[in-house]
Amino acid sequence: MTSIIQIRLGTRRSPLAMAQAEETRSRLCAAHGWDESAVELVPVIASGDKIQDRPLADIGGKALWTRELDIWLSEGRIDAAVHSMKDVETLRPDEFAIGAVLPRADKADVLLGAASIAAIPLGARVGTSAPRRAAQLLNARPDLEVVGIRGNVATRMAKLQAGEADATFLAAAGLERLGETGVGTRLDPEEWLPAPAQAAIGIECRAADQRTRDLLAAIDDKASREEVLAERALLEGLGGTCHSPIAALTHRDGGKLRLKAAIYSGDGAIRISDEATFDASDLDAARQLAARLLDQAPAHVSALFGVQA
Repeated sequence: MTSIIQIRLGTRRSPLAMAQAEETRSRLCAAHGWDESAVELVPVIASGDKIQDRPLADIGGKALWTRELDIWLSEGRIDAAVHSMKDVETLRPDEFAIGAVLPRADKADVLLGAASIAAIPLGARVGTSAPRRAAQLLNARPDLEVVGIRGNVATRMAKLQAGEADATFLAAAGLERLGETGVGTRLDPEEWLPAPAQAAIGIECRAADQRTRDLLAAIDDKASREEVLAERALLEGLGGTCHSPIAALTHRDGGKLRLKAAIYSGDGAIRISDEATFDASDLDAARQLAARLLDQAPAHVSALFGVQA
């Protein structure tokens, strides 16, 4: 017998986004004892999926991933929206709240096309449209050429096969969620820092919708939420945008969080890194870490950030 729909989850239509929405549905059904049909998935084609020939930073930034879902959520056409938290703008409308963060997956990047960063052939073309990956790569290997590649996992793998680049990067979490384990070389996140909030799935709802907030609270992973909020506080302190090369990694250190972060010049020539250990509730400590990074940055680096040193 078909269950009454208990919650409508909005999601982008891409295969990875749908896999994340399916995971969210499974966790909600397990937590509340529902049949699968109690959670309706409502797909939308996001602007970021429609435009794939230009870097996001040039055409509207992270809002291209959230715009349509925000409208549907605001209008009440969906009860909640499933997001990759690394793709969600740092400052969000007050009408929305993060109702849950799912247990975080592998935070690492995966390199395709070579066994390591050092093993990429001299002068090779490496495909990425992410300022973090580009700057981090050029910091380690200034001889390499960065070429723009966008698209979902399958698209980027196909472009690599077609010879549009000699190597490229994907997120380990995305590959894992798509069942593409064993692809490429995992890069140690201690040495190759990931993006803030990488590998975290977040579910947003209307802040005033207490029923949905209560339903989502049952699948919220406290440890993952704390890490994500700390890394987003770092982004807020930096004034980070899609143009800003920012890398971050959080570990739990006893009862505290240890946040390691780095910012770069666009060409990767300058790398500034620092870290802080603090109580998970002390998000000001993450903002202070951001301030220290900017204090050490020359003007042409701090110009890449919304908050000037």
